[in-house]
Amino acid sequence: MTDTTTALEQSAPTTPALDQLVARLNGTAPGLRVETGAGSTGPYAYDASNYRVPPRAVVFPRSADDVVAVLRACRETGIPVTARGGGTSMAGNAIGPGVVLDFSRHMNRILDIDPIARTARVEAGVVLDALRSATALQGLTFGPDPSSHSRCTLGGMIGNDACGNRSVRHGRTSSHIEALEFVTADGVRAVADHQGLRAADPDDTAAVRRVARLRADVRALIDANLAPIRTELGRVPRHVSGYQLHHLLPEHGFDMARALVGTEGSCAVVTAATVRLVATAQASTLLTLGYDDVVDAAEDVPEILRWNPTAVEGMDEAIVATMRARRGPDSVTGLPEGRAWLYVELDGDDQATVDARAAELLDALTALGRTTGGRVVSSSQERRSLWRVREDGAGLAARLVDGGESWPGWEDAAVAPENLAAYLRDFRKLLASHQLTGVLYGHFGAGCVHVRIDFDLATGPGRAAARRFLGEAATLVVSHGGSLSGEHGDGRARGELLEVMYSHRMIRAFAAFKEIFDPEGLLNPGVIVDPAPLDADLALHTPADVVPVDTLFTFPHDEDGFAGAVRRCVGVGRCRSDAGGVMCPSYRATGEESDSTRGRARLLQEMVRGGTVEDGWRSTEVRDALDLCLSCKACSSDCPVGVDMATYKAEFLHHHYKGRLRPRSHYSLGWLPLASALAGYAARPVNALLRGPVGRLLARLGGVTVKRRIPAFASRHALRQALRRARTGEPAKTLLFVDSFTRAFRPEVAGAASRVLADAGIPCTAEEGLCCGLTWVSTGQLSVARRVMARTVARLDNGDDRPVVVAEPSCAAALKRDVPELLGTDAARRVAARVHTLTGALTELAEPGWTPPELPENVVLQTHCHEYATFKGHHPRDLLGRLGVRKVDEAEGCCGLAGNFGFEADHYDTSMAVADLALKPRLDAVDAQGPAVVVADGFSCATQIDHLAGDRGVRALHLAELLDPAADQPGGTP
Repeated sequence: MTDTTTALEQSAPTTPALDQLVARLNGTAPGLRVETGAGSTGPYAYDASNYRVPPRAVVFPRSADDVVAVLRACRETGIPVTARGGGTSMAGNAIGPGVVLDFSRHMNRILDIDPIARTARVEAGVVLDALRSATALQGLTFGPDPSSHSRCTLGGMIGNDACGNRSVRHGRTSSHIEALEFVTADGVRAVADHQGLRAADPDDTAAVRRVARLRADVRALIDANLAPIRTELGRVPRHVSGYQLHHLLPEHGFDMARALVGTEGSCAVVTAATVRLVATAQASTLLTLGYDDVVDAAEDVPEILRWNPTAVEGMDEAIVATMRARRGPDSVTGLPEGRAWLYVELDGDDQATVDARAAELLDALTALGRTTGGRVVSSSQERRSLWRVREDGAGLAARLVDGGESWPGWEDAAVAPENLAAYLRDFRKLLASHQLTGVLYGHFGAGCVHVRIDFDLATGPGRAAARRFLGEAATLVVSHGGSLSGEHGDGRARGELLEVMYSHRMIRAFAAFKEIFDPEGLLNPGVIVDPAPLDADLALHTPADVVPVDTLFTFPHDEDGFAGAVRRCVGVGRCRSDAGGVMCPSYRATGEESDSTRGRARLLQEMVRGGTVEDGWRSTEVRDALDLCLSCKACSSDCPVGVDMATYKAEFLHHHYKGRLRPRSHYSLGWLPLASALAGYAARPVNALLRGPVGRLLARLGGVTVKRRIPAFASRHALRQALRRARTGEPAKTLLFVDSFTRAFRPEVAGAASRVLADAGIPCTAEEGLCCGLTWVSTGQLSVARRVMARTVARLDNGDDRPVVVAEPSCAAALKRDVPELLGTDAARRVAARVHTLTGALTELAEPGWTPPELPENVVLQTHCHEYATFKGHHPRDLLGRLGVRKVDEAEGCCGLAGNFGFEADHYDTSMAVADLALKPRLDAVDAQGPAVVVADGFSCATQIDHLAGDRGVRALHLAELLDPAADQPGGTP
């Protein structure tokens, strides 16, 4: 058994070497950003694999010249280099012990699009979806489409020879490469294309000589190994393992560009590429097929392929069950009965013809007798929802609905499609013989099936058992004529197993190929050639690694408490996406890995294991990484594994500041419920005082920005008056929880909510003077929060089982989730089970046939992040649509204010940057298109809208105000 730190220790550079590197780069590449601190390097110790290798530095190049400078400096100091894009590698090929080059931060420009030639020239850090968006106007796209398309980069796809869901039509990335621009290990810029290899600068004599030598050495290597290259490589469609030397055969035209695809950054560092584009289909449809078993599904694949589909994707029931548990039962619709499913996509020039072909295919498959049902999905929205389930497969399979964990390692094997059923049948027998369970999904049409397995990687015996299984699995897939890797690359997970798949002569040829390009072995060491043992450098904490922690949150869904909770992050990186869903607003605003949900989770994992981060709860690196987290909770819903960074941040802040002076805003904003209650006794003089110089002074003293107007406090009389006007005299069926924000700043909302509930047939009584404790949670004052929550629960859990309706979504979410998870009592859980937002109450509890007053045709909607994350299936957009609003223009994403966050002086700029992502463009459109009603239930959201609107006369209505039967309905801008 290999010690898990050996590979790292052997390749770690000395501190003097690192100092020498930094000094050299300061001289040769001034302005180049080089990070060496634990807070910056810690998140880069991981990708989406099972491995952890902390780098000594992370560099963010802005140009190919920067890359040249880094590689030359690393060669002089003997420090290895690993190129990294989106960091979503599942085989450990995006982590390394020396310098990590992050191309995604700056080298992410689309340099040229030629719609006539159907090509695009892009830098290595361009995200695939960005390229697809840029080419969509020309009716073009990039064919390969990995499930991580919203965050994976072209450089990463080239490194792995990535494929994706539609590979039965478009194949692998290598089939779409026209030219690669790269830098050699000794800092020479070169270009590889279908004509071979040349120096990037023909006037650089030294570079021309170096490239000529490379070309000659590679030709000699190929000539000496023609037989094994012809017989051992390129045998199945997804044959990705090893180097693709067959592209250098004479009959293939010595295509150096395609040969370098899939080398995982171990031979050269790609800086840019010219890629071939394909036409976007005019029409497409999706056929969903149900089966009793994934093997039955695989048996139908050969017949399906006869119909020329664009995609044939499969998954088993565990993924669907987890998605429904995490996002709500309505998050997956359109699937027929079954325990396994295939998605079959067909395309063509005419929608009716495509739909007819799908119906014919369904009839043909039904006649074969294996499917349990099928359905042609015509709704584009439903198709998008179904594709999301498949694309989130890796994350959903990582943490299942029963709490079980599964891991990659054998997630990428591939066979010929006609052999898939036989392989899966034998593979499941192998799993059973090792008493393991695997969650299966993937590219059935290409013979490539992903599987995450419930390995025990936290103990010595468990790791040894995993190693035995992987050896037998390699032998099995080779016996079926397959490849260890079908698109993820070999990396650290499978490099050691290549000897099972290839002859010794082929292994030597791989080593010789790398040595020609990288004689000193500095580029991404430990993968493919001279690979690290597959059980070295494993990331999962062993019991001895974990620093014991006592927490106030109970983390009921994580067996190992806080350590198990932060371990949820497996690195798939959906939080780095800038499209779809709400998370992660801070990453979208800054583009920094350390500001992503993944980056923060990885740094917390480092803290728990006591490695790179040595100060535990007192760590300033972790504090700084969490600083820009808006506690929006969107990650708890959008993250496929349910990371809840808001809760982790609250727990960390509690311990970090325990017994110490806190930031001033923790007192001024954390204790706002108490301060606002006191202000209510003298609201008029308090408001007058806060509007003047004294107010600005108090704001500065309290760590609050002076760039915002402090909201006016309402008097206690205003709330009583609002509720008095709302009384109906009918027996109360619900309880209206008047939260601190509504009481202090928007008492009119409480009155409107009471009238709306009565109008909907669910009249209420108002419960005043209670608090959910949210502001103390968000500032990490958990001891105070627990006392406040306990008092609230004692008052509400009095035998009354009426639904509790909360007008403020953030307070509703706190009662629904934070209260039971912080108190951990049966009483807290009983109260939480009764909590509804106003949207939820009107959706679930309103009398059948209830119709509100006449509503406007168009509404601009800002949904509160906590409502989005916590109350799945009860969305204000859907309710407004059902009630008759024709168009709901939703600003999908955080408003940027996020409770105390946007009021804090240090966070104002980030708050406004987040608002610029979605909310501000929607408000600007209101100005451009004319009058519209703006709806925002959250007090923070409404306050941000008021701030952004300035003097434009736009005010956000609460849903209760919009539906209030006693109010004049606005026909224009309210």
